[in-house]
Amino acid sequence: MAEPSATGPERPGRAPEREPAREGGEDAVIATRGLTKRYRGGQLAVDGLDLTVPAGSVFGFLGPNGSGKTTTIRMLMGLIEPTSGSARVLGLPMPRASRTVLPRVGALIEGPALYGFLSGRDNLLRYDAADPTADPRTRRERVAAALDRVGLAAAGGKKAKAYSLGMKQRLGLAAALLQPRRLLVLDEPTNGLDPQGMREIRTLVRELASDGTTVFLSSHLLDEIEQVCTHAAVMAQGRLITQGAVADLAAGARGRLVVTTPDAGDAARVLKEQGAADVVVDEDRVTAEPPERDLAEVNAALVAARVRVRGFTLERASLEDAFVALTGEGFDVAG
Repeated sequence: MAEPSATGPERPGRAPEREPAREGGEDAVIATRGLTKRYRGGQLAVDGLDLTVPAGSVFGFLGPNGSGKTTTIRMLMGLIEPTSGSARVLGLPMPRASRTVLPRVGALIEGPALYGFLSGRDNLLRYDAADPTADPRTRRERVAAALDRVGLAAAGGKKAKAYSLGMKQRLGLAAALLQPRRLLVLDEPTNGLDPQGMREIRTLVRELASDGTTVFLSSHLLDEIEQVCTHAAVMAQGRLITQGAVADLAAGARGRLVVTTPDAGDAARVLKEQGAADVVVDEDRVTAEPPERDLAEVNAALVAARVRVRGFTLERASLEDAFVALTGEGFDVAG
């Protein structure tokens, strides 16, 4: 889904001058308070969500499949009504202000809607023609620039039905970038992409952010969020677990203790005796959740047990470590 823009024919992806948000935090582009969605039959998809997305951020909306991410995005975009609570996007209430807000938002939700019998280029020409603010005199230039930006310039003449899933994702991004956007909302944008395609999308997201566009990116891939996002929120079973700067979220969890030794079995035994948890042996490398004690004492215990310690380090905590620390469970990407 890509919404038309209400701005003029500037370079695709460059955001217009920012306007301050009216409520929901200092310069917040998205702000929700108690946002809740309960479906018929009693299923609680989103439960009392208080979310604040700072302007200019690359905001990762993180959670396993089924955690409420897409339902939240659909409420933010005015596609479904919340059961209770409120949402403001670009400082205005949604869905009441949809006609004002959506022209300034590019969105790719649950995959792009494409005409399979038309080429990628003709699909974008249709999208652009549907925007009453778009200048028809520069339409083809905008479409060509958008295709080039997502790496589809050579495939623009190919029918969309022949596109791979990854190419369709790219075309949906191109549609969202036909006009300048203050906010870009992407729901699982790297679905179907190979590793090279994922890297290209991450680079594109960083470029958009440097141009002043706030990017709200939903994903179940922790590594993806950690590599590209400045801020993140973690969802689980419809509830917000935490939100904040990515560096701060990871800093809230302890890293893994890593011991390199040819005596891996003895090292694992000593670490368990010292209170380490989740001890894993992989050839000459032993990793563990560090115990709540001075690690110098743990190292001394290894040496006293005649374990030949060749490396003793505490790895920096990852976003996955933070998720496990917060929820007490692993991150099930198959959800």
